Amino acid sequence: MKTIVSIENITKSIFMIRGHKVMLDHDLANLYGVKTKRLNEQVKRNKKRFPDNYMFQLTKDEKAEVVANCDHLRNLKYSRTLPNVFTEHGAVMLASVLNTDVAINVSIQIVNAFIKLRELALSNKDLVIKIKAMEKKYNYQFRAVFDAIRQLMNTEDTKKKRIGFCRNE
Repeated sequence: MKTIVSIENITKSIFMIRGHKVMLDHDLANLYGVKTKRLNEQVKRNKKRFPDNYMFQLTKDEKAEVVANCDHLRNLKYSRTLPNVFTEHGAVMLASVLNTDVAINVSIQIVNAFIKLRELALSNKDLVIKIKAMEKKYNYQFRAVFDAIRQLMNTEDTKKKRIGFCRNE
């Protein structure tokens, strides 16, 4: 199987919106090699295949935020229609309704990109757990050092003889 699009390029098109990792219809249409209008027509014809957890439409504010954060989407700023976004499952479902070889191959790459993002998220959670464990360990080990520093800082100021020449004395 020939890789059409790199996973890295796909992951750049995945956004977190309303707590879901999604891709815009515009980006998916480019990946699948179809016009956005045609992609959305197929979605309308197959509405039962796209429940709310597979696809939803952005609000005006969400669209404005996405356009502001992504240079490659600046042309969407002038579009009168609000874009649809698709979760991982919605992106795969698109491949089935588009039913082209390109769509099938790209959908596999999209799934791989979502899997990679999940793996990164899990590895970050593991890292946070390890760091917290190390903090506890090191805080305990260095307690004596911190206690000694506090004792040195709390010594009463004793009258020390000045060194050097001072005119005011």
